[in-house]
Amino acid sequence: MQTVDATQTVDTSPPTASGGPLVVQPAGAAPAVLPTPVLAPPPAGLFRDLLRLARPHQWPKNLLVVPLALIDAPGLTLAGVARVGWAVLVFTLASALVYVWNDAVDRHRDRAHPVKRHRPIASGRIGLPLAWAYGGILTGLLLAAVFAGPAVPWWPLTAYLVLNVAYSRWLKYVPLVDVFVVAAGFVLRAVQGYVAAGTDISSWLLIAVFALCLLLILGKRRNELAVSGTEHRPALSAYSAQYLEYLIVLCATLAVTAFLFYLADGGLVTPYTDVALLVSVPFATFGLARYLQVVVVHREGGDPVRVLLRDRMMVVNAVLWAALLGLVVLAARFPGLVEVLR
Repeated sequence: MQTVDATQTVDTSPPTASGGPLVVQPAGAAPAVLPTPVLAPPPAGLFRDLLRLARPHQWPKNLLVVPLALIDAPGLTLAGVARVGWAVLVFTLASALVYVWNDAVDRHRDRAHPVKRHRPIASGRIGLPLAWAYGGILTGLLLAAVFAGPAVPWWPLTAYLVLNVAYSRWLKYVPLVDVFVVAAGFVLRAVQGYVAAGTDISSWLLIAVFALCLLLILGKRRNELAVSGTEHRPALSAYSAQYLEYLIVLCATLAVTAFLFYLADGGLVTPYTDVALLVSVPFATFGLARYLQVVVVHREGGDPVRVLLRDRMMVVNAVLWAALLGLVVLAARFPGLVEVLR
């Protein structure tokens, strides 16, 4: 038992909010002035989870797809580039809002997935009221960006939001329709870029974007089917691994064919069309073959963005292809440069 000297008095007031010990003072001394409790700031983990809820690792989709319109722009101007850049920002906010909505709606099913069960809402680290409030903030930012930015028709963005609401509520449960709807979202991104740039839309490029995105989504579905079965995503019950592989090959063929037609028909590389085609065929074929290897052989592909941006063979192939094709485009657009080099 602890004893207290008679010359001391014990402050019997409740302990501080921090749970500290009682203050022992000499007899006759003035009462100690305890510091005012300071409210602890929100834990860093909360901010990290809110950021994860917006899925920043998926934002490169907008950065890669929306500016495709700049390729077809007859003359790049600072104003045109700024409008397309603003469209990227607006679509990034829209996609973040869609991710919050999807995670809130799918929280019960996500808990059955070996990876998605760790998402902030599914794991319970972020409650539903906070998630909806966060979605409201993103909605406000999205509206502010639309009305405060340059005067650009935003009908592709509106169609994207409506399509995603329909997808979350109904369309995700319809086999084949589910993957086509997601691929259509990427086409709308590209269309928004064309509208923002004020450039004529290339149908062949949009077909190539649709087929390529459909290919990536089918690869993701195949990975989900192998990892978590049909419990997490009921529409997967209408697929099989072999059927998905057939669809992947079909989409790969369509993507390459459409892009080659885009090069041959769009006038982008005239008069060096043959050179552009010869440069593109091996790189495009290798890239698709590598992706098929990752999905079918290595049984990956659950995160297409991660595969495209972190697989070394894919990255090196894309960089070399872009560099060579970029040189052909420069030669076609600036013939005087070729004469100087000669």
